[in-house]
Amino acid sequence: MQRLSRGELRVTTLAKPFAMSLNAVSKHVRVLERARLVRRRRAGREHLLSVNPEPLDAAASWISAQRAIWTTRLDTLEAILRTEDRLSAKTRRRGRLSR
Repeated sequence: MQRLSRGELRVTTLAKPFAMSLNAVSKHVRVLERARLVRRRRAGREHLLSVNPEPLDAAASWISAQRAIWTTRLDTLEAILRTEDRLSAKTRRRGRLSR
């Protein structure tokens, strides 16, 4: 994915630095294609691959939305716990004073 993010590559060029068969690289590429992370186009006999950023953008948006939701929830929980700690501390101080 990182190499493809720099531009379109032939499948054979993409496979060259890896210590695996072209068939094995093609299987990996097909998984990425099914996930819509990679696009393939044909130019004559060549198969050219490029990154499709849309699924990654969708995932980043979802993660950002989840982060916002959970940040709000955790901030609320923190405020509740701090309030409970203050009330508990006051109760303990009152208990010591009444002895």
